[in-house]
Amino acid sequence: MIQVEQIQMKLEQLLQMIGKVVIGKRKVAMLSVVALLAEGHILLEDVPGVGKTMLVKALAKSINAEFKRIQFTPDLLPSDVTGMSIYNPKDMEFHFKPGPILTHIVLADEINRTSPKTQSALLEAMAEHHVTTDGITRKLPSPFFVMATQNPLDFDGTYQLPEAQLDRFLFKLKMGYPTKKEELSILNGLLNAFTIDDITPVITISELQEIQQAVKGVYVDETIKHYIIELVTQTRNHELIALGVSPRGSVALMRAIQAYALVKGRDYCLPDDVQELAKHVFSHRIILRPETRYDGVTTESVIEDIVRNIAVPVKG
Repeated sequence: MIQVEQIQMKLEQLLQMIGKVVIGKRKVAMLSVVALLAEGHILLEDVPGVGKTMLVKALAKSINAEFKRIQFTPDLLPSDVTGMSIYNPKDMEFHFKPGPILTHIVLADEINRTSPKTQSALLEAMAEHHVTTDGITRKLPSPFFVMATQNPLDFDGTYQLPEAQLDRFLFKLKMGYPTKKEELSILNGLLNAFTIDDITPVITISELQEIQQAVKGVYVDETIKHYIIELVTQTRNHELIALGVSPRGSVALMRAIQAYALVKGRDYCLPDDVQELAKHVFSHRIILRPETRYDGVTTESVIEDIVRNIAVPVKG
């Protein structure tokens, strides 16, 4: 069994490798690693050109995983994602041609630009870790990780993601623009010529799978479980929230703090872990009441307010 200290060292090497090409986004990179370890998925909502594709490519190369990018468009069909059976006249038989979803790490680019029917094909893969084509269920490789992106500004020709699909994402994240110092580092990096092709694997697939199993063994005290439940209950009773966090959200937060603790070099969780991750786990799982849109209230600010007003548990 791999030790916690060894795991932290490996994960630190992974973050450093990603940081060589994704400048100034260590927190987003760390949360991406947390989601991967927790066997969850990420929805990245941000403007083009801030490094979303580079991040997921660097993550895939750093663990020596297969990577595929799917550009979601209005005319994309479910079979374009899952694969299809093609007739071969030579042997007069149908042969299955795997779709891009049958890989380790998938970048689902501009996921809200495709039809709900195609979105549902991705939903099945994310939720069940398998796809069904021609009545045959095909298991996805392990690990399987989806990072989906959507542009928060350009809504022309888009299909809003349904709550059922949003609930399948462990985190909803934003990368944001770099600072002046970070942008200067990016420009200098072009001169230093360290590119995505220079990324070398620091963790093997088998080591990653072992760490994913170790996540499930990270200790979560009963007081922290009750703390999670209290936060979730508040989202269901809050005056500004029309739809609160589902039980899947409770499970997602607990698994996320287990992975987060391991990244931090611990085999136990702290209330601070819950406070750090609650916004990223809950913000896309709640729906605010219609009247809040005129007051400038955001889901993130409501979650932060709930976390701020719930007493932090103290072990007696």
